Amino acid sequence: MIRSIVFPRRMGKSLDELQPALELFRALGFAPGNEWHERGSHGLEMLAPSGGIEFIAAADAPSVDAMVEVSDADAAWAIANKLNLKVQKEIGDTPYGARLFEVEISGLRVGFLAYAKRPGDRHGLEGKLDGRGKRFALVVSRFNSFITERLLDGALQALRQCGTDESDITVAHVPGAFEIPSAARQLAETRKYDAIICLGCLLRGDTLHYEVIANEVTRGVGQSAQETGVAHAFGVLTCDTLQQAIDRAGLKAGNKGFEAGLTAVEMAGLRGLVASSSAKSTDGSR
Repeated sequence: MIRSIVFPRRMGKSLDELQPALELFRALGFAPGNEWHERGSHGLEMLAPSGGIEFIAAADAPSVDAMVEVSDADAAWAIANKLNLKVQKEIGDTPYGARLFEVEISGLRVGFLAYAKRPGDRHGLEGKLDGRGKRFALVVSRFNSFITERLLDGALQALRQCGTDESDITVAHVPGAFEIPSAARQLAETRKYDAIICLGCLLRGDTLHYEVIANEVTRGVGQSAQETGVAHAFGVLTCDTLQQAIDRAGLKAGNKGFEAGLTAVEMAGLRGLVASSSAKSTDGSR
């Protein structure tokens, strides 16, 4: 019967006061959910892959208003520091086998922790949001630049927050979305990059041109990723209206460029893990 549970938290009186929290949670991989506006009030859900309620029996109340489990506490700590959040508890190890830190965001105290090993965890490979030492190329369409420049800003912000050095980022501009797959493939075939980020914006018109271009761009980017073996993050908006595009380029529905940047970092990390795992398996079979 229950589909989800949400604990509302007041973070200020305006959308601007919500931004520090939204920026942090987006950087850690949360996705924007339901949004509402009513008589000057605003709300935006931030969705985690999973969640639950923790019941506590203790003499004192918890020191935080919310606790977020992450896969890598040190990477989350680095992101929090880059955002200049107020630290309530420095990162450190706990007696119960977790690594934990606490920060304050607009009056809300949030803890972040990573368990060394959770009961019932399956062994698997998962890329971390750590861009240090990795190289990324971004292919950006100039058509609808009002939108694509904002997508580019979001993607670059995600890369920087994940620790990617400016010298490891290459930006290539192309005339329109149709040219994105070709440029992405050229960059991937150089073998210089760990992931490619594709950014563009298509708006539906009165003819079939929109469907034709959208299908070709999607097919071309996917084919480039499969045939080169280099991860491609898809940040090409396909919207019915300009307002929908604006909402997805940093307004109501977050910034899809930022999400594409996080995807690229995670997939680049996963690619390295897969290569390392494959090499170990080969060595072990000899």
